[in-house]
Amino acid sequence: MSILEKLNLPSPVTQIKNPLLDEKKIQLFIKRDELIHPVIQGNKWRKLKYNLLKANNKGKKTLLSFGGAYSNHLHALAAAGKELGFKTIGIIRGEAPRVLNPCLQDMMNWGMQLKFITRLEYKQKNNPEFIKNLKTEFSDFYLIPEGGNNTAGKKGCAELLDELEDHYDVICCEVGSGTMLSSLIHTNTDPDTRFLGFAVMKNTMLNEEINASLELSKTLSDWTINHEYHFGGFAKSTPELNDFIVDFKQTYNIQLEPVYSGKMLWGILDLVKYDYFKKGSKILAIHGGGLQGLRGFKQFKEKG
Repeated sequence: MSILEKLNLPSPVTQIKNPLLDEKKIQLFIKRDELIHPVIQGNKWRKLKYNLLKANNKGKKTLLSFGGAYSNHLHALAAAGKELGFKTIGIIRGEAPRVLNPCLQDMMNWGMQLKFITRLEYKQKNNPEFIKNLKTEFSDFYLIPEGGNNTAGKKGCAELLDELEDHYDVICCEVGSGTMLSSLIHTNTDPDTRFLGFAVMKNTMLNEEINASLELSKTLSDWTINHEYHFGGFAKSTPELNDFIVDFKQTYNIQLEPVYSGKMLWGILDLVKYDYFKKGSKILAIHGGGLQGLRGFKQFKEKG
């Protein structure tokens, strides 16, 4: 696979230092998954890896998945499909725009066939009858759930723990579908590590969904999801969050974005301020990538 030659794995870890962390005696590190690949970056590669291998082993030539108009998942899938010779189909939530945004334009340029459906129809994406109708329309394909949230996706995410050379008291990640968090909880073998997820949207069912995915597994992990830093909902932002992202890039030369990583890093540092973490704690934050999404925010267009 030509794409494998371009992957920066294991992704590096960068320590963040500032007076607040020194004062509170906290060590903060970032797992730089946004550096895995220029396009197929972050947890998107991890979620796609074994899905792509499984599709290839099954002899499937077409990949189909779901997402919104700025989906990092579909964007990565389209790029991977072009690299590896798969035909790709993206089922897009919402009406087709008169002018394609940069994310959708990339997908088309990389050969992805786009099908726009209503938000009501989109809610049927896991319905067997709905999938059957898609197979009638598009013929045979390998189905990857929205966000890569399946067993193969979780297997790829879990490999992140194998890359860690040091112990961390707390490992933090962004939580959208919950794929990354649930895979880490399930795979972890260190009872002294706890996991803290930061919900990037208003979804009070996230805890129940992750509990359900762990129901049949035995886990040593202590975990929780913080719901206080979604900044109004999925893909919502504020001037304060935007300023934080700009300042973070200027200070640490690490690009964040307001949908996922910006909310998580803001949340971690805010919790440090209020003594949420024990003194002496060593924290790892997993940067999930998704930087192409910056193009959906006017204030970041020049940086996206």
